Amino acid sequence: MKCLYCDCTDSKVIDSRSSDDRKSIRRRRECTLCGRRFTTYETIEVTPVLVVKSNGTRESYNAEKVRRGIVKACEKRAVSADAIDAIVSDISRRVYNSMESEISSKQIGEMVMDALKETDEVAYVRYASVYRSFKDISSFMSELKKMMRDTRDSKKSEGGTV
Repeated sequence: MKCLYCDCTDSKVIDSRSSDDRKSIRRRRECTLCGRRFTTYETIEVTPVLVVKSNGTRESYNAEKVRRGIVKACEKRAVSADAIDAIVSDISRRVYNSMESEISSKQIGEMVMDALKETDEVAYVRYASVYRSFKDISSFMSELKKMMRDTRDSKKSEGGTV
């Protein structure tokens, strides 16, 4: 690490601490030549993942974009900010753990819908209505019927009554 003051390349670490977000390490260093102290931060380098959109264009994966879509779907619903953060974190982890350099926007949308289906059915329907761009009321109703059938089937398999 190069000293900020004298450009010396030799320094020693005096103190190391995790940052508040626990995603980086804060290090206090002292230059061995001039004795002055400075702070550095060490973070994990993330390899960018490109999202392939339906029109073929590519853009970097952006967790904030995923969050905005989920927040919009969950407006005026009893879904906590922590639950939304957990969904976004889980999706981001899955995107980066896929070990692929590209992922389709369709795959990300399906991940969001699966998570919302488990969290809040109304938010799921809101998201699905935009994501699947329902053209008319009949396509919207067929999605609702499918969801109701899935719910009924899962209750039956759990031994509950419908």
